[in-house]
Amino acid sequence: MLTACGAESPAPRSAVVSANLDFSADTVTGEAFEGASLSGKPAVLWFWAPWCPTCRGQIEAVSALTDEYGDKVTFVGVGSLDEASAIKGFAEDVPADLPHLLDPDGDVWRHFGIVEQSTYVVLDADGEVVSEGYLDDAELAELVSGLAGRA
Repeated sequence: MLTACGAESPAPRSAVVSANLDFSADTVTGEAFEGASLSGKPAVLWFWAPWCPTCRGQIEAVSALTDEYGDKVTFVGVGSLDEASAIKGFAEDVPADLPHLLDPDGDVWRHFGIVEQSTYVVLDADGEVVSEGYLDDAELAELVSGLAGRA
């Protein structure tokens, strides 16, 4: 975009999408999901495996945070390291209304450099990483609360 004096101005915020958001996958319900849809709002990506006891133990906290902050922070589960049927089964056990990506081949995991479960990737509204790695429930709640306050 050119300004009146001929210099280029930066692209509008909505036109710039972080490379972190350049991914796509199907949800466990068969819907297409584009990472770019996360732009403009903070997001928590929860990378889990259906057989992981730690991941199963996080269901309650992730569900509570989704219920409390879901209007200001997007939550997305990313299931992998097992067959599609097991991933779908785990997603059905999560009471909160959040999309779960079906990632049995680990494409989304590789995109974010995830090598183990349970890992969170927390993104700001621009899609930039704020935190990544294991977080206990209190650490995740504190991060989400802060992001929701800035959203």
